Amino acid sequence: MTGTAAPFAADDYRARMERAARSAAEAGLAGLLVAPGPDLVWLTGYAPTAVTERLTLLVLAPGRGPVLVVPTLEAPDAAKAAGARALTLRDWTDGKDPYAATAALLGADGRFGISDNAWAMHLLGLQKALPGTSYASLTEALPMLRAVKDTAELELLAAAGAAADATFEEIRKVSFGGRRESEVAADLADLLRRFGHSQVDFTIVASGPNGANPHHEVGDRVIERGDMIVLDFGGLKDGYGSDTSRTVHVGEPTDEERRVHDLVRAAQEAGVRAVRPGVPCQEVDRAARAVIADAGYGEYFIHRTGHGIGVTTHEPPYMIEGEEQPLVPGMCFSVEPGVYLPGRFGVRIEDIVTVTEDGGRRLNDTTREMVIVN
Repeated sequence: MTGTAAPFAADDYRARMERAARSAAEAGLAGLLVAPGPDLVWLTGYAPTAVTERLTLLVLAPGRGPVLVVPTLEAPDAAKAAGARALTLRDWTDGKDPYAATAALLGADGRFGISDNAWAMHLLGLQKALPGTSYASLTEALPMLRAVKDTAELELLAAAGAAADATFEEIRKVSFGGRRESEVAADLADLLRRFGHSQVDFTIVASGPNGANPHHEVGDRVIERGDMIVLDFGGLKDGYGSDTSRTVHVGEPTDEERRVHDLVRAAQEAGVRAVRPGVPCQEVDRAARAVIADAGYGEYFIHRTGHGIGVTTHEPPYMIEGEEQPLVPGMCFSVEPGVYLPGRFGVRIEDIVTVTEDGGRRLNDTTREMVIVN
């Protein structure tokens, strides 16, 4: 993971590690093993400049303070992390066995949660050193670990959303017709950076028939008059994510294009209105999907309604059928229904929404009406 970690203090990271350890115990785990990636950044503020074959692992186990196992040559950088004062550094040198050093911090048996992105060689090394242990991915064992944001995190997510909104307000002023998708995508990336993003994760510009592919890879198609264009863009600002989608049109749309756009706008509004504490995540998906299905376009809504966002742009919780996790104040996620007509056009409208004490609040405020561009 790249990008700048949010400006939290050691006490913030200490509280997060303590909460993670408690959550692990409540889930019946003997501890947590956290490799470089978004979980490590969130728990410690440490993001190695390069992730290599050398083992780096945060160990959180009941009855023991947090320990970060790091290669000796990377220990000075780890010691500078914002959360370093809340943990103990345990370094190991080349030629020594990092798995033996880590095993000494763990019990001989027990089930541990481990980062989804941990390298297979490291997991296998731990299993060899501790054959009595077993492991579960953090997404499986503690899917809600980062899902509920505190006040400072919500402010950072709101700022990232405002920067994405400013990007949309500027991009709608540029010329679209006669330009390649890749050129408009480059404009989006430049604007995100201008408005404070340190990392741009995606800039989808899906024009005309390309709009029927929700994750269209930007190409060299020349945008034409009469095209509907799905714009989906986001990244990290001060360590927290943005993600928004709007659908614009080059010149006047047809009656059908307006009808489909209005339908998606109504579905998105229904999804947002369904957000309130205690409601299962799947109800947000059901609310948005019902609007589209009732209008006869159900087969053309081909993805979930939303995903969580925080120190990454995609994370739990997910707004999808079958997800019964209740919404909790502080959760943040996208609400982004769409309709995709193969070979013709697509429409998607997306806002980030946070759960409040009595409902939901959008973190994106640009118009959801049809926007006409040149």
